[in-house]
Amino acid sequence: MNFQLSFRPKLLDALKHYSARNFYADLAAGMTVGVVALPLSMALAIASGLPPQIGLFTAVIAGLCISAFGGSRVQIGGPAGAFVPLLAPIVMKHGPEALVACALMAGVILMVLGACKLGSLIKYIPFPVVTGFTSGIAIIIMSTQIRDFFGLREKLPPDFVGKLETLATDFHPNWPTVLLAVACTLAIWNWPKKIGRRLPGSIVVVVLAGLASAFFNWPGQFGIQTLGTQFGEMPRTLPPPHWPSLSFDEWRALIPAGMTIAVLGAIESLLSAVVSDGMIDDRHDSNQELIGQGIANIAMGIFGGMPATGVIARTATNVRCGGRTPVAGIVHSLTVLVILLAAAPLAKHIPLAALSAVLIVVSLRMGEWHRFRRLNHWPRSDAAVFLCAFALTVCLDLPTAVGASLILASALLVRRLSELTEVRADEAVEPGAKGQDYKIPAGVMVFRIFGAFFFGAADKLETTLRRAGQLPDVLILRMRDVLALDATGLDALEDLLEKLRIDKKALILCGPHSQPLFALTRAGFIDKIGMENICGDMEAALHRAGVILASKKHPAKS
Repeated sequence: MNFQLSFRPKLLDALKHYSARNFYADLAAGMTVGVVALPLSMALAIASGLPPQIGLFTAVIAGLCISAFGGSRVQIGGPAGAFVPLLAPIVMKHGPEALVACALMAGVILMVLGACKLGSLIKYIPFPVVTGFTSGIAIIIMSTQIRDFFGLREKLPPDFVGKLETLATDFHPNWPTVLLAVACTLAIWNWPKKIGRRLPGSIVVVVLAGLASAFFNWPGQFGIQTLGTQFGEMPRTLPPPHWPSLSFDEWRALIPAGMTIAVLGAIESLLSAVVSDGMIDDRHDSNQELIGQGIANIAMGIFGGMPATGVIARTATNVRCGGRTPVAGIVHSLTVLVILLAAAPLAKHIPLAALSAVLIVVSLRMGEWHRFRRLNHWPRSDAAVFLCAFALTVCLDLPTAVGASLILASALLVRRLSELTEVRADEAVEPGAKGQDYKIPAGVMVFRIFGAFFFGAADKLETTLRRAGQLPDVLILRMRDVLALDATGLDALEDLLEKLRIDKKALILCGPHSQPLFALTRAGFIDKIGMENICGDMEAALHRAGVILASKKHPAKS
């Protein structure tokens, strides 16, 4: 494991060939995401048991750090919905100060993970998991906008299934709000692409809706909810640096929570980076991304915020609106800051229905809907993993979906590899390099192993030998087609060697590759079997078998 800290944020690479065109695209995208992040950040803070301004502080400070120091070109950081089930119990049990401590600990853990180069483990997440997760997130984004889109007064449960149950029994929409939301959605969806490259439709729709709401008094006339009616007056100051006043015992009690937040933040941010890579055809630096996430969470701990991570919904919004460099993420943070410090009286007139329309369009565009049509053409195992990731993301939560779908994908991969592993007897041996035929002498049996000899297939050797009947005086295992050997396969070979020695019989390994040979050497198996019984080809193996048979016939000469 490499503990050397390699620090090179994506921002440095992006600025090398930065142009005015890039800046205009990032400016428009960042402002859009900033407007979208404003109510989301406040709502997530409230859901976590914190004042709404804590969410805004997190969007500004953590979002700036993640974009400036992270390893993704388009990642947008801030408060995350996946954190709410973790943060709310901490605040309820230990208070807001404990959450600050957890953010500090999570930040340190994330930086250690990045320094140890553990971020690259994300590349082992299968494609069906990522696409299923992305489509599930799109559904979740749409479900979070139901209340604002339809102007519902009653609060909805946080989970998708709970929302459906509540809506089935209590659904009373505000029709002017619905009309406004539909009009904004259609306007953004049909906004001309040529104009949208410089002036995204989402900005135009949100600004016009805000102006119309203020001029015609939509909240009073039609009951249309705005940022002001929903969240009240906006705070206008950033918090000073603050160190949590907790005892040593309290810090120690919060270590498990800090570790959980760090792991969940790493998973969500790296999955977000993977998804955004597919959207912009780029590759993120996972280790640098973890370091950036760590810096952001440490900053939030110092400034009294809440834990933060990269968020797929806002990241997708950034990409869809034209953001291509970390500058867009920085603009997003500055946009929230400007609204926080100066433009609160204006921002409070923006209808929530207009903001919900922005996210509805984003979710419709980010979902991998065409994958559902191709499931019949996929291997069944991949289709099962895709549906598992999608269904659990929608019905349960992100950690459960990722964990369960990865376990399912791993189990199906093991089954697939074990089906490809084969052990069979060779009744004849093909001609050698010089064209001579090799004959297997009496008392010698040759078995060939194909594929990975690991825990999912190690029992096939014992099964095949049992079917062959009595073991020969010399057993040759041809291993040139074995590319991988694990501890279970090694244990199977050790058991076989022990059985043969009890019956005064011999085992020869023929042509093992580098990885199996290294594993055998490291485990001490080579010392047990003897280096003379490890042969490079069949000619040498049959010659060694002849020597062993001759020694059995003439033991005095052996």
